[in-house]
Amino acid sequence: MTASRLDRYSTVAIVLHWLIAAAIVVQILLAWRMNDLHTPLGFALTQLHKSVGITILFLSLVRLGWRLANPPPPMMGLTGWERALAHITHWGFYVIMIGMPLTGWIMVSASRIAIPTLLYGVIPWPHVPGIAELAPAAKGAWRGFGHESHEWLAYGAYLLIGLHVAGALKHQLFDHDQPVLARMAPGAKPGRWFDPRLLIIAAGGLIVLALGQFLRPPLPASAPVAPTAHDEMEMDEAPAAKAAVVTPPVSAAAPESPTAAPAAPQPLSHWTVASGSTLGFATTWGGQAIEGRFDRWTADISFSPDQLAKSKVSVSIDIASIKTGDAQRDDSLPSADWFDAATHPKATFIADRFEKTGEDRYVAKGKLTLRGVTKPLSLPFRLKIDGDKARMSGVTTLDRTAFGVGQGEWQATDQIPAGVKVSVKLTATRG
Repeated sequence: MTASRLDRYSTVAIVLHWLIAAAIVVQILLAWRMNDLHTPLGFALTQLHKSVGITILFLSLVRLGWRLANPPPPMMGLTGWERALAHITHWGFYVIMIGMPLTGWIMVSASRIAIPTLLYGVIPWPHVPGIAELAPAAKGAWRGFGHESHEWLAYGAYLLIGLHVAGALKHQLFDHDQPVLARMAPGAKPGRWFDPRLLIIAAGGLIVLALGQFLRPPLPASAPVAPTAHDEMEMDEAPAAKAAVVTPPVSAAAPESPTAAPAAPQPLSHWTVASGSTLGFATTWGGQAIEGRFDRWTADISFSPDQLAKSKVSVSIDIASIKTGDAQRDDSLPSADWFDAATHPKATFIADRFEKTGEDRYVAKGKLTLRGVTKPLSLPFRLKIDGDKARMSGVTTLDRTAFGVGQGEWQATDQIPAGVKVSVKLTATRG
């Protein structure tokens, strides 16, 4: 028999049912693929998982409201125990469809690293009010509650999905007088093993399975949008090193002539960094090249090629201005697990020793203070001075682990190496 209009769910309920079912299958497969959250793909899958979860929460609340306002059709031909099991399964699904996104939301809100949620990379989604601002111990308790609850609800979801699918197939394939499938697939005839609607559902299920298994969300951006470039000079570095360059102003020595008489020493010059100068870095994450820069930094430069012993450079960097091209990653980098900008808002590099290593080539030697740790640092650079304008470019490598950048699980160097290439590129005018 074919279900009549009164014996099946409304069109709205049917559409919501299949949308939520597809989203749940995709969500489960995304969770299975999130093996290593420390890779760019793991990060992208996690963000998509959060987006799908909030979508399921929204659709489930709409579905619940619609069910309460529009009672479902009667269960035709079912025994008492079958009706009871069906009711338990249906309401259990509501608990899971609403509870899992909520517990996941709690986990994200109580995370040690404050990573914002952007639904599908576009729509900002807030943390659970009050949780993100709690003390670490209280946040840890909420995080543990969210994790345990999320895990147990996942096991419950597997059980209910199995019961639900088995029950639907049992009534469709073996019970000729119980049109259960027809309630959600109008026109389906019980007892038919190859009913067209059953085949369509199976084909749709395979498509959803393939989507959840092979969908590759966009990876986090590897570099911020480049600022407006001024006169840039070529560097004898690999392309990957150049891309992460910073542009601080410096001066370069005039070309030397082997036959010319030595020029009189020039007085020590003070230089003002021009706009467009950049300070950047480059590393890799799971094999993917990552470039970044600091948008706010200042440099106090006193330098003359003929007065190296008296030259001095002092650079102050606003850690919170870090940019890598991905908003979620940029919001997490100032956290305690990385740069700890709340405790150490500034990084400084003070160079008071300079050596000339070749024509227009120098090495600045000083100390870098980052995250409260001070270490020696040498910066080889090229410098050209043309009148009152100077162009400088330099690249060096530092060990992030020596400064404590990357705490806890991020101390490991298998995904993000210890060595980080730091680049400076700047234009300056004589003050």
